[in-house]
Amino acid sequence: MSKRLLVIVGPTGSGKTDLSIRLAQHFSAPILSTDSRQFYRGIPIGTAQPTEEQLQAAEHHLIATHELADGLNCGSYEVLALEILERLFQSHDTVVAVGGSGLYVQALCEGMDDLPQADEAIREALAEKLRTEGLEALTEELHRCDPAYWEQVDRKNPARVLRALEVCRQTGLPYSSFRTGERRERDFEIVKLGVDMPREVLYERINLRVEGMMAEGLEQEARRVYPLRHLNALQTVGYKELFEYFDGKISREEAIELIKRNSRRYAKRQLTWFRRDEAIRWFHPTQYEEILGWLEEVGFTR
Repeated sequence: MSKRLLVIVGPTGSGKTDLSIRLAQHFSAPILSTDSRQFYRGIPIGTAQPTEEQLQAAEHHLIATHELADGLNCGSYEVLALEILERLFQSHDTVVAVGGSGLYVQALCEGMDDLPQADEAIREALAEKLRTEGLEALTEELHRCDPAYWEQVDRKNPARVLRALEVCRQTGLPYSSFRTGERRERDFEIVKLGVDMPREVLYERINLRVEGMMAEGLEQEARRVYPLRHLNALQTVGYKELFEYFDGKISREEAIELIKRNSRRYAKRQLTWFRRDEAIRWFHPTQYEEILGWLEEVGFTR
């Protein structure tokens, strides 16, 4: 295949963005985001969107392109990302995809199962149940509707639980019955590169990153979007903890420590997800020359 997609994955805080820009410059390639939160406008600090300097260093796509209420799910992302890739491949042989959202990487590389379109009334009803009764009530409903998927899903992730329940309520069938897991062929070559480092180093980077985000104005950013806190796009680390602080449930210091802890836990879950993919070749982010040598071995040349 003459067209190539270089997919860079790894945990939060591991240096994926900087590496993706260096490689994009090396291959004169544009960058496509696979981060499930960087699509949204209004939350650049908490989602660690590329800075203006980074955006100018390489051509980026799907960064701050959607409103928080748009709710770009995996299925719609797959369609949109493939449309963008088709356009980019008309003028580029290589595109770099980067992000740490495993399901969105899967959607891009392998495709997602054909799930029914969400019913807006059902979505709103579930969002209201989440607000009034909490996530545990939703996971209990999912256990009743689809015990097989309940066993697999990250039950602390509201977006995953909500989506499964939407399908269950809409169709009367288990969400798991729609998940075929069949891989869709792509008309471009895919090479996957993982970024990792010793756990203690990664965790310290994450702690410092959270402190940097607070210094940059994460609290003010969270206050601006607080009225929209019920949206799926904001059910994520950094915002959930600050919303609890705004609600008077925890102190500001507790919120910051929880953001650090939950970011570290998220990084661990990311690594667990990506380690299952044997196609990923892992490197430390500073091993730039080794990465270039490996890419040349697998046919990635300028």
